[in-house]
Amino acid sequence: MELRLDGTHYPLETLGPGKRLGVWFQGCTLACAGCMSRHTWDPEAGTRTTVAEVLATWRRALADGADGLTVSGGEPLQQAAALAELLAGAARLRDGARRHEGSAGPHPADLLVYTGYDTGELTPERRSALGGADAVVTGRFRVAEPTRLPWRGSANQRIVPLTPRGALRYAPYLAGESTGPRLQAVSGEDGGLRLYGVPLRGELAALERRLRDDGTGLTERSWRP
Repeated sequence: MELRLDGTHYPLETLGPGKRLGVWFQGCTLACAGCMSRHTWDPEAGTRTTVAEVLATWRRALADGADGLTVSGGEPLQQAAALAELLAGAARLRDGARRHEGSAGPHPADLLVYTGYDTGELTPERRSALGGADAVVTGRFRVAEPTRLPWRGSANQRIVPLTPRGALRYAPYLAGESTGPRLQAVSGEDGGLRLYGVPLRGELAALERRLRDDGTGLTERSWRP
């Protein structure tokens, strides 16, 4: 099955526990004010790929000891069929690797999905697409409601465990302030700088000032119109 992505990154360390494979779907009509990833809104931008190609990347991440898979965007549920196939395949590979390794390690990798939809907006089709996930982060980003909750951009957003594995893995993070890094900076193949994570209010503006003071100007910013 084909899908359109903004990209992938491994190891991702700022959207879920441990080192993870990050997968960003392309396309989002929710268009939250203040979103740091406006470049993912256009459904015709990004790169066309297949679920099989993404699962091959996930297989390599698992072999390297990945702690989980995080799917964000964009809005993953606006490519619901592709998301469902990706999560189902990712779970099969995760469970197969676990059996092959004799259940080594403290826990199997978990599957986490970010969506801007609230739980009340999860139609049967959307709930079905999330069937393979262990947990989901729900809710629009609201720039006027900043938070220090782990892996969430605004105070209204919630981590919702969907499986016993998800409940066990995310129980320590449902409340309380984040203690780890909020942003991860990676040099892109195109010479640009990619930022992964959920910044605190004002953190992106502060980053721009530091770069400017160091003599580095940003020609484009994904968080600006």
